[in-house]
Amino acid sequence: SQNDVLARVVVEPPRDAAHGDLSTNAAMVVAKPLGKNPREIATALAGHFGNDPDVVSAEVAGPGFLNLRLDAGVWQKVLASVAAQGADFGRSDVGQGEKVNVEYVSANPTGPMHVGHTRGAVFGDALASLLAYTGYDVTKEYYINDAGSQVDTLARSAFLRYREALGETIEIPVGFYPGDYLVPVGRSLVEEFGNSLLDRPESAWLSPVKQHVLAAMMELIKADLKKLNIEHDVFFSERTLHGPGGDIEETLNWLREKGLVYEGRLEPPKGKLPDDWEDREQTLFRVIQ
Repeated sequence: SQNDVLARVVVEPPRDAAHGDLSTNAAMVVAKPLGKNPREIATALAGHFGNDPDVVSAEVAGPGFLNLRLDAGVWQKVLASVAAQGADFGRSDVGQGEKVNVEYVSANPTGPMHVGHTRGAVFGDALASLLAYTGYDVTKEYYINDAGSQVDTLARSAFLRYREALGETIEIPVGFYPGDYLVPVGRSLVEEFGNSLLDRPESAWLSPVKQHVLAAMMELIKADLKKLNIEHDVFFSERTLHGPGGDIEETLNWLREKGLVYEGRLEPPKGKLPDDWEDREQTLFRVIQ
């Protein structure tokens, strides 16, 4: 369709500034549907733009690129628009209020953010701001990965620091979180629970310690995000998806009622069998022909 063809047309500054201010592949994109030579179309476009008072030169390059050099007056008009519109310069309604959820950072809450998380935070926040600036209804979400074995390991690591805060000499096993950032968590566990957790089995202390340390880690992460002036609209807990009454179970029950999922076994992949392949019964989608 015409829209599909036009969607592939790009107008952008060329990589080499010596080629001009703007370059477009338009002639090459429309050449095939029109059954014409790209350079022939580019030449016709050059003639058209050559008569535009805002264009100083229009030159055909390579297989059919069109390079344009703009009159200095164009940039002066842009600067005047910037001065007149201020913070609204570039704002548009192209999004027409369409809802967009931008989920970013979402670092596992097992410790402070590192540089990689920070890069994602800045990129995600800039993207969300641009979408809001162009008329989209944006929600900024942090998906908290607070389910799974890594969070249990975090709780066990924090419990060691709790014992340390009560005067024990501890040794941190391989695979635990050894960071000093859990030392104050150990002290705050003592403030909340005293020594009441010491003689209790893991099944009794794991859940309250997990809740405590996750809250502490999210405070650390939110404090760092605040320093970057980044505020999320939603902090969504993965744990709320799991277990009885969770969204995943509710969804699976609905799918079962509709006959869209079933309990079955997968065939092993063809070729070499992976070392971790498990022949087990699991919930599978039912393909409807």
